[in-house]
Amino acid sequence: MSNIILEENSSIICRNSKGVPYISFKQLEQLGIVSQGFSTKEGGISSGKYESMNLRLSSNDKREDVETNFKIMTDALGMDWEKMVFSNQTHTTNIHEVKEEDIGKGLKKKSDLENIDGLITNIPNVPLATFYADCVPLYFVDPVKKAIGLSHSGWRGTVGKIARRTVEKMQEAYGSNPKDIIACVGPSICGSCYEVGENIADIIYLIFPRHLWGKIIKMKKNKKYELNLWEANKQILLEAGLLEKNISIANLCTMCNNDFLYSHRVEGEDRGGLAAFLMLKE
Repeated sequence: MSNIILEENSSIICRNSKGVPYISFKQLEQLGIVSQGFSTKEGGISSGKYESMNLRLSSNDKREDVETNFKIMTDALGMDWEKMVFSNQTHTTNIHEVKEEDIGKGLKKKSDLENIDGLITNIPNVPLATFYADCVPLYFVDPVKKAIGLSHSGWRGTVGKIARRTVEKMQEAYGSNPKDIIACVGPSICGSCYEVGENIADIIYLIFPRHLWGKIIKMKKNKKYELNLWEANKQILLEAGLLEKNISIANLCTMCNNDFLYSHRVEGEDRGGLAAFLMLKE
């Protein structure tokens, strides 16, 4: 990731473990109770258009190479791949509480977690994983109740307010107080790059109050709109009761940085994929 230039006060930092580069949130590191990271294109064994850290099992890449990449990535993050849990993401706002019987539903055993875009748990040493190539990764850590969550938020998840639903699910399952939760908005497409049509703009105008429109959506000369998913998710987190000081935004665009991050908008459907990882330490 030699081409990445971060601002001095950036909320993220580039780490390298066992020769595998990844992106880490400073605020989560400071908590000391989780292992976490966001993958890049680098550090894996895939080749060709999937070079090299491809974590997209549904790609046309060799399955065994993608599985090996998962093992390399989780090892670099100090996680056990055999306990990893992930779901079939379909742009829903469905959240699943990961329990003992779910451990290993990823690579170790086939996952039956269908139409799930958010995972929460309070079980230590169970890595949660969610997948991306422009959509927004949302990390949640409750250091008081010792609970975590990971959610995938594209435009559908954002307008469905999956960020708020994740917080609510943590409240229900673990008694979390939103004011205690630390949330991070991971690398994803930026507002300047994310162009949407009037149909999506109309939904944004409907679900967000007028005073936020200028921050979240901007009309272009071509009658298309720029949609800022980072700001939208931040506002949803604030609406859910989180404190602004407890929200970090990576400010790292997958489309602008396609040399080291996969982007659906740049590469199309036949591409590799990125992953967010989060695990509660014992």
